Amino acid sequence: VAHMFIIKKKYYLIIENTNDIKLNNIKKKNKFSVIYRNDKTKEKIADLNRFRAECKNKKIKLFIANNIKLAIELGSDGIYISAHNKNLKFNRYISSKFKIIGSAHNFREIDIKKRQGCTNIFLSRLFKTDYAYKNGYLGLIRFNLFKRNFQNCNLSPLGGIRLSNLNKIKDVNCSSFVILSEVKKKPAKIFSRLF
Repeated sequence: VAHMFIIKKKYYLIIENTNDIKLNNIKKKNKFSVIYRNDKTKEKIADLNRFRAECKNKKIKLFIANNIKLAIELGSDGIYISAHNKNLKFNRYISSKFKIIGSAHNFREIDIKKRQGCTNIFLSRLFKTDYAYKNGYLGLIRFNLFKRNFQNCNLSPLGGIRLSNLNKIKDVNCSSFVILSEVKKKPAKIFSRLF
């Protein structure tokens, strides 16, 4: 399979630790957003501030997952609300400066994300994943049908997007998509394909 360049307006990268990504690998400005989703270890605020400054310097947007206090403290670009987070208090932060994005798996969760004020919703899972407790996936056709049903909603695919199936993204009706595990495994190869 010939490796093609994938051209979308935006790319979202989910990381669980600031060491998961080397921002120097990202050459394109204003196309990438990093979502910091750290539920396990506590990183020092000084390290997070340094990472935030580096993102700003490289024109990479930074979103903090489910933690409004930390998002405000770091002066991040916005907040990311996980699919399991149903709290509606986030919609009070809807403003032009502070963006709210989130993820969903079905119609009901998409509706909750809209009520939470999400301007972009990541619909999971596009492709098959290796996670033992996560069965089923949408595939290209079902994702595109979801997209047709939610035309007033900015849906982006998430889940199972790898170097091996990156070419298929050109057939997905989306202006952006989300990468999780592949960011850690093959960052340089992935970034070289995204324009």
